[in-house]
Order: sequence, then C-alpha cells, then structure tokens
Amino acid sequence: MLRASNMNGYSLLVIFLTVCELALLLLVVLFFSRLRRSEDLLSKLQKNQDALLNKLDFNAKLEQELVGSFTRRQAELAELDQKLEQRRAELEKLVKKAQEFSRSPDFLRQIIVNGSRRGQSPLALAKATGLSLDEVELILAQNKG
Repeated sequence: MLRASNMNGYSLLVIFLTVCELALLLLVVLFFSRLRRSEDLLSKLQKNQDALLNKLDFNAKLEQELVGSFTRRQAELAELDQKLEQRRAELEKLVKKAQEFSRSPDFLRQIIVNGSRRGQSPLALAKATGLSLDEVELILAQNKG
C-alpha cells in the first residue's frame, strides 16, 4: 500500500510537472508570437517614419523653392517699381513741358488765330485758353493789323 501511495504521489507529481511544462511551453509560444507582432509593428513604424522623413524632406525642398521664387519675384517687383518711378518722372517732365508750351504766348496766339479762322467767338476762345476777353481781342486785333 505504501508503494501504491508512493506511486500515486509520483504520478501526481509527474502529472503536475507535465502540466506546468505545458503551461510554460504555452507561455513561451505566446511570448514569441507577441514578440513577432511587436517586431512587425516596429518594422511598420520604421517604414512609416521613413516615409514621413521623405515627405518632410520633399516639403523642405519645396519650401526652399518657394522662398527662392518669392525672393526672385520680390527682386523683379523692385526692379519694375524702379522702372515705373523712372517712367513717372519722365512723364511728369513731359507734362510740364507740354503745359509750358501750351501756356507760351506764341502757342496761345496760334490757338486764338486758328480758332477765329474756324469761326469761334472771342468769348469761346477766351474760355478755351484761360485768357481774358480783352486779351483775346487784342491778339486778334494784332493779327489783323
């Protein structure tokens, strides 16, 4: 009977150890499967990081091109502004010369004489030239004489 109980004790111990070994084996399999999933996830994250870095690099290059283009455009605009200022100054000089010429006595005399030949009244000629009626009549009288 001692033997049967000894054997029974060994059998229970062997069964218990076998169950423990199977449980440990199952834990090892679960651990390695989780490890593999973690490695896959890590690999996926690294690929995503590489893609993100490539996109950031592309965006940085694009930004540099935009800044360069903006700088060129600013320089072109400054040059155009300078040319416009030169053109404005030239046109102002021309307008001043035209005003001086249009206010010159010879030009006014010519306008009055030509207007009179076309049949315009002295009053209309005075308004057109900005002279007084007496001045217009004096110029017409000098021209007849």
